[in-house]
Formats: sequence, C-alpha cells, structure tokens
Amino acid sequence: MSDKCDLCLLGLIFLSSLLTGISGVDDHVFISSGENVSLSCNNALYDCTSTVWLYNKRHSATVELITLGIKRKDTERHERLSLGSDCSLNIKNITEEDSGLYNCRQYVNGIKQGPDARVYLHVLHSSSSQTEISADSVTLFCQLYSFTRVSCDDWISSERIEVFWVNQAGVKLKRSDSRDQILFSSNQCIIRLNTTLLNEDLNREWRCDVTHRDQVKTSVTYTVRRSAQAETTTAETSRGTKQTFTVMKFAVFVAPTVILLQIICMRRTEKKKSQHREEIVMNTR
Repeated sequence: MSDKCDLCLLGLIFLSSLLTGISGVDDHVFISSGENVSLSCNNALYDCTSTVWLYNKRHSATVELITLGIKRKDTERHERLSLGSDCSLNIKNITEEDSGLYNCRQYVNGIKQGPDARVYLHVLHSSSSQTEISADSVTLFCQLYSFTRVSCDDWISSERIEVFWVNQAGVKLKRSDSRDQILFSSNQCIIRLNTTLLNEDLNREWRCDVTHRDQVKTSVTYTVRRSAQAETTTAETSRGTKQTFTVMKFAVFVAPTVILLQIICMRRTEKKKSQHREEIVMNTR
C-alpha cells in the first residue's frame, strides 16, 4: 500500500514539475526587422477564448493586444497582428518598435489562471549611414532592441547574448584588426563595423550575428558592391532591401571637367564671333 502511495506521490510531483516548467519558463525570441514572427503561448487552455495577450515596453504603459481570443482594433499595429489556432501571437513585418515583453495570460470566468507565459522579443535592426560612406571605406551598423530594465552590458552578460560581425569566410572579426574597426556602444546595444574597401571587395559579404547561449538566433548579411564607372558603393542586405550611396570622390573629378568644357565652348564661340565680324568688315570695303 505504501509503495502505491509513494508511486502516486512521485507521479504528482512529476506532473507538477511539468506544469511549472511549461508556464514558468521565460521564452526569448530573436528576429530581424522586416521578418514575420510567431510568439508561443505555453499556458493556453483548451481553446483561445480564455487567452489575453499583453505587451509591455520599457517606460511605457502595458497594452492589451488580444482580449479573450479577440484582436483589439484600437492598437496602432492591429493590422499586423493575428492569433494562431494554438493561441500564439503572430506579428508581420517586425520593426524595432515591436521589441519588448509579451505576456500570454489565461482567464476563466473572469479569474486569472496560473502564471503568465512570458516572451521576450529581441529585434535586430541594421542600416548603413550615407554620411559615413567614402571612396575607400564603408561603415555598417546593427542594433539589438530588447526589453530591459538594466544596462545593455548587464543583461547581455546575464542572458549570455552576444552581437558580433563575421566576414565572408565565417570568421568572427576582432576589434583589434587593423583593417576592420569595430565599436560597440553599451548604452544602445549598437555595434559598428568600419572596414577599408579594397579592389577585390566586389560582392564581398559581412554578417552581423546574434547568439543566445552560444546558439545563433538571427543575423543580417550585407553585400557591398562597388562600380568603377560610377564610383558608387551599394550596400545590399539579405532581406532584399538595397541602399545606394554615391561617393563624393566622383563629384570631385566631374566638376572640374564640366567647367573646363564650358571654358572651351565659350572660347570657340568667341572665336567664331570674331571671325564673323572680320568678314563683315572685309565685305564693307
């Protein structure tokens, strides 16, 4: 009899640990801006009519996105939201403004059921700055947006998150490299890459990676293209967005050439006018 009781007790403890693990563990989701994401609701009941999704961002009030399985239409991004059949929250065309803390909460007869299923959404945003493009170098940067109440350094260290640049060969770039200068801003979680462009850098790629507990979660790849004819540098990301920057060096060479051509044309015009006046004088004699 005691053996059966012990077995039942072990079964209850095991079931309790499973339920605690499902509803009590925080989930971290990493995504690049412009992509779509699905946030799991690990405490969902038999259907979604009891599900409430809440969104919270640092220094902002909590926003209710889904109320008892129905999408609210009074939010700015309601058109990009939808509720999955498993009560997951789907978000289209992610932006850095979507980063934050999402809580999936269950209500039955107006009474909250158990702990929330919390999902931290981290968004990797990347871009190039036109003011930092020159004929011989290019500067790229990526920024990780997250929900945090502490400094970037503190939560990156506590969660074992790392943001870094990788070259085309898949080698992690070091901050001490003479050609590639890497600067990390701990205030805003921005990592910049300034690299000297060589002639062989046509179609060369650089990648910004984000890892969580040593596993790559998301990344953005830049392909830098240079055109010798137009002296144009193009930075193209793997998501299909493209930005083209005209180098000022081109204008330096073009402007003097245009001025010289104008002077030559003016001199030829004056010469023709002078010859025409001489012909008129000769004819009058």
